[in-house]
Amino acid sequence: MSKHAKKDDHAAHGATPAIVALAKAGVVHTVHPYEHDPSSDLGYGLEAAQAIGVEPAKVFKTLMASVDGHLVVGVVPVDRTLDLKALAHAVGGKKATMAEKAAAERATGYVVGGISPLGQRSPHTTVVDSSALTHDTVYVSGGRRGLDIGLSPTDLVTSTSAKTADIARV
Repeated sequence: MSKHAKKDDHAAHGATPAIVALAKAGVVHTVHPYEHDPSSDLGYGLEAAQAIGVEPAKVFKTLMASVDGHLVVGVVPVDRTLDLKALAHAVGGKKATMAEKAAAERATGYVVGGISPLGQRSPHTTVVDSSALTHDTVYVSGGRRGLDIGLSPTDLVTSTSAKTADIARV
């Protein structure tokens, strides 16, 4: 699919909540399924970049952290790590720690390795690394392992009610 399709079309193709949310909002996006290799040692994000043929700086991973006891989503390039101190600062908090995998899965409705910043079970404060704004298109998980979505960084920020900040480090 090169553009968003009708909601019924997505349902017929096993659409995830992320894809349904974009379609419902009328956000133009592309869908990039690939064969996830459980034996890959690249990590989910770098595997996705390689599989869909996109440079890692344009593919973003979705991470969940606890900032002063509240779950917060950080979206950073797959070739970088989340700077927890910068994330806490971006949301006016003092201390951030990575959320437990089970807590992230419960809060988002997705499995680790397939957590999308879009269409989560309930909305969370979200911060997208400002480097996203330097690209015409960015790619995020589509809501399951082996599925990425391409969209404009502006649409990503708008669709997640995110703020942008420098929250990634090498």
